[in-house]
Amino acid sequence: MLNSKVRGMDNFANEKDYALLDSDRYTFFVLRRLLEGKNTLLLTDHQNVIVCFSNDPFPVWIWNTDDASESEMERIYMLCGENGLLDGKHRFNVKYELAEYFIKRAEKEGITFKIETNMFAYDNPEPIPPSACEGSLHQCEKDDVDVLVEFMDMFHHDVDIDHGTLEEYRQKAEEGIRHGSMFFWKDASGKNVASCHWHPNGGLASIGLVYTRKEDRRKHFAENLVYQVTMIAKNAGFMPMLYTDADYVASNSCYEKIGYVLRGKLCTIAPLK
Repeated sequence: MLNSKVRGMDNFANEKDYALLDSDRYTFFVLRRLLEGKNTLLLTDHQNVIVCFSNDPFPVWIWNTDDASESEMERIYMLCGENGLLDGKHRFNVKYELAEYFIKRAEKEGITFKIETNMFAYDNPEPIPPSACEGSLHQCEKDDVDVLVEFMDMFHHDVDIDHGTLEEYRQKAEEGIRHGSMFFWKDASGKNVASCHWHPNGGLASIGLVYTRKEDRRKHFAENLVYQVTMIAKNAGFMPMLYTDADYVASNSCYEKIGYVLRGKLCTIAPLK
């Protein structure tokens, strides 16, 4: 809920906010999507800062201008404190300059933040066909729900962030299947070896849930799967994009081979437990 002490901030987004995010359309793709959905907290002055939190276990998203002064970053820090976000439980997706300020500022109050994840944002204007591999693309159907839930669970344990319950995964799997946005790569034996989905928002399509079973890696399955899903999104009229862990070199190399181009950087900061 919006803190009554916050002045000069609204708890609704308008066309000005979407115009601001156009300058960071790749790095803040998810924030744009959150503004159109349900939020636990939304603070914006429609000019310099947007703070948005959906719910646990997801991070708080903060957008601010690139030329933000120290006083403006202090204002953002205080907004977070006044709204209970500096309780040692919340993580933040922010630009690097703001991350550095938060880390130094929090130290004065005995709070230790660390950079949990370095993220790259890519788009793919001209997809490049990958080396061929065995198997084929499979669009998930109702009978695939249980296996899709298994993949979601494996994915979140592998990246070790944003864990949900099996029931939450099932709801997302069923919704994705209804929308026709969930895919597996099946090997020659018919085994589901890799997963991927895409989600449109505005003119962009976010590629996600990219996961290959550990015993089936280094066989080009994910490379071919992501390429095929990328082409589906592109042929539907969207610009494919995705987020990656900047420190996961093998994964980034895979995406770059099929045409993904680095467009932006941000990071997740988290309090030390």
